[in-house]
Amino acid sequence: PDVVGFELSGKLREGVTATDLVLYVTAILRGEKVVGKFVEFFGPGAASIAVPDRATIGNMAPEYGATMGFFPVDEMTLAYFKGTGRTDKEIERFEAYYKAQGLFGMPAPGEIDYTKIVKLDLGTVTPSLAGPKRPQDRIDLGHLATKFSELYSKPQEANGFNQPAEKLTQRFAVTAASEDGEEEARPVSPGAPRQVAEMEANRPTRAAAHTGATAPAAPPRPITIGNGDVLIAAITSCTNTSNPSVMLAAGLLAKKAVEAGLKVKPHVKTSLAPGSRIVTEYLEKAGLIPYLEKLGFYLAGYGCTTCIGNAGDLAPEINETITTNDLVAAAVLSGNRNFEARIHPNLKANFLASPPLVVAYAIAGNVMVDLMTQPVGKGKGGKDVYLGDIWPSPREIDENLRFAMNAKAFRKNYEQIKDNPGKLWSSIKGVTGDVYTWPESTYIAEPPFFENFKMKPHATDAGFKGARVMALFGDSITTDHISPAGSIKESSPAGIWLKANGVSKADFNSYGSRRGNHEVMMRGTFA
Repeated sequence: PDVVGFELSGKLREGVTATDLVLYVTAILRGEKVVGKFVEFFGPGAASIAVPDRATIGNMAPEYGATMGFFPVDEMTLAYFKGTGRTDKEIERFEAYYKAQGLFGMPAPGEIDYTKIVKLDLGTVTPSLAGPKRPQDRIDLGHLATKFSELYSKPQEANGFNQPAEKLTQRFAVTAASEDGEEEARPVSPGAPRQVAEMEANRPTRAAAHTGATAPAAPPRPITIGNGDVLIAAITSCTNTSNPSVMLAAGLLAKKAVEAGLKVKPHVKTSLAPGSRIVTEYLEKAGLIPYLEKLGFYLAGYGCTTCIGNAGDLAPEINETITTNDLVAAAVLSGNRNFEARIHPNLKANFLASPPLVVAYAIAGNVMVDLMTQPVGKGKGGKDVYLGDIWPSPREIDENLRFAMNAKAFRKNYEQIKDNPGKLWSSIKGVTGDVYTWPESTYIAEPPFFENFKMKPHATDAGFKGARVMALFGDSITTDHISPAGSIKESSPAGIWLKANGVSKADFNSYGSRRGNHEVMMRGTFA
């Protein structure tokens, strides 16, 4: 394949995160049309970037369209291996191999003849978000408020929402839902073992939203919601939540916010889904978990959550207010994808941001608050508190990185995977033999092309005959339009099939979780 060289020079400015950088990179490479190509990052700027930040950039390759994005192996790589528990012998062997192959070290400009070279000065990167419908649509933090206002009344072909401008600032009261209804399982008591608390969050109940800690008091009624309101604020995804610099920044911002007397707006649904237990451990050791929880960012679990539509539903009364009044409400998440209806079917504006900005917008409560010039909120004594007042300094982040790069903690954690995976994993019953025995399940099913399977393929006619175009679309048709990953509507073909097969709406889960069953996924096409 073609290899596009991405030359990085300079250094990131104070207050700029790896997330901001990857949003710049995504916007640039989408414009360069790198689909089907490799992207190699090089140059003095690349050499200065820590491995977790490099991983953040490489992990967004699907969003910027490349087959892969990678950084060469160098001294920073070895330092990362050492800090994450690899043995000296493993590191020596690793280093010796790459040096023997002539692949060790960060290439300087002019050393390699790339197919094409793209350049970025890290000093030009500014705090950013991306959205409201695509990850490549980067917006400067200081421009988000005006950009949302503009897009609100622009036509859909201009990436807008096609709404009357006079409706932009309208707000509507949220009527409390009836307290009667489905009986929910009681939440676990505060201080319960982590594995118990984590499984609590897998139940489709409102009680599951706040686990492992005392839930905050119910918000005062009535509340109002309007266009641009942040209804979901989620620290989530594989791209950011294993990166200690941005995760510690989120925790430190939460600490400063709580100490300043700031609170999250009552209409915001918050969640925290760290990249691994290691992340939870270093946030605990740094003393930052209590502050995140104080703002509603309770541990939801580990794995794909909001970014793939697994944030759970909003309160029924909020959903009703959105749909009745055709509101353009928002989600702010530290994820890597924000396609329409992916995060939640009723949230039309979805913005990707760094974990600390997710916390800041949960406090601000609306994307039309200009965080560069307006207060995030009012703190103690009604004092205006600005983003600069609570944004952590590089020194504060660096002082806490020692909790993250702890070789002993990594070794201890990974040893448990083999020796002590936990009661839940141990209780899973598998099958034996060379051939999988397909169970009766709505999650996984034997694909039709496995029927009558033989070791010797049967002869078939080459190619297709008589094929016709089913549908012809314009640009920006994503995998989510073709094969969705988010929630399953009860009235959709997939929802009807699930109900006919004995699955209640509460147990629908998502398209992403049911990818192993073709009966669900073919009914979800273009859903």
